[in-house]
Amino acid sequence: MTNEELRNAAQAYLAREDHPVFRKDVEDQLKAENWAELNERFYTALSFGTGGLRGTIGGGTNRMNPFMVRSATQGLATYVNAAASGKRSAVIAYDSRNYSDLFALEAALVLAANGIKTYLFKALRPTPELSFAVRQLKATTGIVVTASHNPPEYNGYKVYWADGAQVVPPHDSGIIEEVRRVTAFKTMTKADALKQGMLVEIDEEIDGPYCAMVKAQSIRPELFAQQAGKVKIVYTPLHGTGTTVLPRIMKDLGITLSTVASQAVPDGNFPTVTSPNPEEHSAMKLAIEQATREGADLILGTDPDADRIGIGVPWKGEWVLLNGNQLGALLADYIFSSLKALGKLPPKPVFINTIVTTELHNLIAQDYGARTIRVLTGFKYIGEKIKQFDEGKDGWKYVFGGEESYGFLFGDSVRDKDAISTAAITIEMALWHLSHGRSVMEALNGLFEKYGFFQEILISKTFKGQAGLETMKAFMVGLRTTPPKVVGPLALTKLLDYQNGTTRLSDGSVKKDIDLPAADVVQFVLEDGSTVTVRPSGTEPKIKFYASCRAAQGIPLAQARTEVEAKVKAINAALDGMIR
Repeated sequence: MTNEELRNAAQAYLAREDHPVFRKDVEDQLKAENWAELNERFYTALSFGTGGLRGTIGGGTNRMNPFMVRSATQGLATYVNAAASGKRSAVIAYDSRNYSDLFALEAALVLAANGIKTYLFKALRPTPELSFAVRQLKATTGIVVTASHNPPEYNGYKVYWADGAQVVPPHDSGIIEEVRRVTAFKTMTKADALKQGMLVEIDEEIDGPYCAMVKAQSIRPELFAQQAGKVKIVYTPLHGTGTTVLPRIMKDLGITLSTVASQAVPDGNFPTVTSPNPEEHSAMKLAIEQATREGADLILGTDPDADRIGIGVPWKGEWVLLNGNQLGALLADYIFSSLKALGKLPPKPVFINTIVTTELHNLIAQDYGARTIRVLTGFKYIGEKIKQFDEGKDGWKYVFGGEESYGFLFGDSVRDKDAISTAAITIEMALWHLSHGRSVMEALNGLFEKYGFFQEILISKTFKGQAGLETMKAFMVGLRTTPPKVVGPLALTKLLDYQNGTTRLSDGSVKKDIDLPAADVVQFVLEDGSTVTVRPSGTEPKIKFYASCRAAQGIPLAQARTEVEAKVKAINAALDGMIR
């Protein structure tokens, strides 16, 4: 864009943005004639993707601000009014990020002004509670204002449909089309919305049933009574929403959490961490230090909107942070084995995970007679499958599902990943193993000895700005047209292209055999069965590389670890060279 075009775009934005902070943000850039920064803010409008909005907080059309929230919500409102019959309603929750409460209120007032009765949580709440609330209140749609575990400069919102899951086709594309058509929005004051009954503030009427649901999911509730006093648990909400309900649930179950005090207060600046992501060791550092001082048995960490959970366990004098694949394996084994032992496993159980999640989960679930299903990356696809089983008449029943990025769901009362209910079943799992004289780490090693050792890595490459997006596109095209013949020491035997649903074999033959929605994902299958999956992130300017390696069953665990670690190291080096 030329400087004059940027000035005109900025002035047009200022004419429609009434919030003083965001107005001043753009006015300061204009005054300084910072054209490079203005170009980043105005070269495009923040895209309303298949899940909603996400971007850097600030003034401009390519930023998260009140104007963009109002505009996007107007498109959602238009779609809801056209697509849904009868009385239409919405539920909105928000996390601890900067301006989350403001964005939530702005969205609520737009929906209310469009004739959609809106229930707004009085204070921050976890994402899974929003999903639960949509179902509990029989709402048409829902919004949670969050940017999940992104750095503090980000915010966004995710959209849900009446089943409590994030929107999928046809609703996602329908909403996007309406958002693109928006030229003006309706809104009203909070006072008028409350007076007219179009805005209703909620808290305990959802908190109570949600907490009761989580507690009722316990498979072996007697473990809490028998073992609660024998276990010490350190918990960090990483300045987020987990603290609003998890300590309450654990207290009711007889568990006292030792919360990391400096991370217990919600704060969108996340002052004690670089990134509020329980996947990262640096985010869990204070919890590890506290657990060491207190001689704890388990560490739990939830991200700002409490849909992802990370855990740490003691092992040989150190703390080990388990990755999402490892925690998922432990949970799958505990859930399916316990339900089967107690005669509570449905006759036709279902387990669901994603194409980038370890095969170990599927092997465990299959061992207990479960049907296993793989879906595209993103928990909305797991939610979509749960709905299909609800509506079907073939008797299959969803039991458990998850993804490698620390997202899990036990049961179907919620339709998104739920760190709160996962925390409860994780503690129960730990109590079960401790009651049988083994640590959580020993239980995991037992699974590796039974099914073979698995190890996964994730590499992310960031591409910032307009030029970065073009680089990402070109990179993905290059992988499809000229894929590598080897990755590390292993030859490529198959290339799965999820964009066109095909599998290309090493001899050049191609067959259309992938029955999943089109997605910009490429997966390499290597000669020993190891896989490398490449996909651009749907929420960040990144390309992600997922590698999964395994050893055959029956190999001694120490030998298996050595073999797999060598493969992972070689593949890691190859991928690093590929993205330089």
